[in-house]
Amino acid sequence: MNERIKTYDTKMTKTLANLSSEFGTIRAGRANPHVLDRIQVDYYGSPTNLQQVANITVPEARMIQIQPWESRLIKDICKAIQMSDLGINPNTDGKVIRLIFPELTEDRRKELSKEVKKKGEAAKVAIRNIRRDGNDSFKKLEKEDVSEDEIKKLQDELQKLTDKYIKEVDKSVESKTKEIMTV
Repeated sequence: MNERIKTYDTKMTKTLANLSSEFGTIRAGRANPHVLDRIQVDYYGSPTNLQQVANITVPEARMIQIQPWESRLIKDICKAIQMSDLGINPNTDGKVIRLIFPELTEDRRKELSKEVKKKGEAAKVAIRNIRRDGNDSFKKLEKEDVSEDEIKKLQDELQKLTDKYIKEVDKSVESKTKEIMTV
């Protein structure tokens, strides 16, 4: 693979990885500790990721258990979870916080699959923007005495790369939608 193309391949790979991490935060009926990835807790005056102040486990298929390392953090963690877009009320016994995930309703499943499709479209747009940037930089190569055939070859390679990543995004969207819609 050409060095110039590798740059854009790396960017597209990062876009795909970002999409996967975003999909990880969408809950699909069963408990997944990654839904807590974006939750920040006030820890001695600075916002800190929940994973850095508590032990997170999944004892049952639809329950996440959070055990803070300091018991004084329980109120802050509960508040952060309530303020998030999870839509789950935390239960606590003073030592441990439990998040019980209800079965998803049909409407919620449809809503989540729309959100998945939206994120997929955003990833496709990002990949196409990378392709556009690549094509623009290839056109500038004419001034550096690079032949038109070489530029055309680079653009074709970049298009093939773009097509490959768009298919990957479609596969990811399809599998996540299938996961959400499975009862």
